[in-house]
Amino acid sequence: MSDGTDFSYTLTRTLDAPAARVWQAWTTPDQYARWAYAAPGSVEMDVRPGGAWKATMVTPDGGEFPLTGSYLDVDENRLLVVGMDVPGKPAPSTMAVELAEDGSRTRIVLRQACDTAEERDMAEQGSTMLLDSLTAFLADGAKA
Repeated sequence: MSDGTDFSYTLTRTLDAPAARVWQAWTTPDQYARWAYAAPGSVEMDVRPGGAWKATMVTPDGGEFPLTGSYLDVDENRLLVVGMDVPGKPAPSTMAVELAEDGSRTRIVLRQACDTAEERDMAEQGSTMLLDSLTAFLADGAKA
C-alpha cells in the first residue's frame, strides 16, 4: 500500500473479541453506525470487491459530513481494504484493516498511506478514535 511517500501510519491493537465479531462490527451498517460516529440510518455497505459504501459522519460538535467510497479487497474475517473518495483528488485514499485471530481475541492492524504529513496526522488521529470506540463497542457487546 505504498505510493512512494513516507506519509503513512500503522496502528495495531488487540481486541477482546473473535475476528468474526470484529468483522461484523466493520461490515454491518447498524453496528458500524453505533461505534464509528456515523449518523443513524446513513450507513450503506455493499461489502464485496468493487462494492460501494457511504456514511454521514458526525463530529463531536454536531457537524455532519458525508463520506463515500468502495471496497477494494475483501477477505472475510481477515482483510478489508477500503477506498475513501476525497474531494479534489483523482484517486481514493486507501485504508487496510487486517484481522488476525488469537484464540478469543483479535489483533487488528490499520494501515493508511497519505499524501502529506498533515493528512497523515489527521487520519491517524481519526483512526485512533475509531479504534478506541470499536474497543468500547466490543466490550459493551461482550457484556450484553
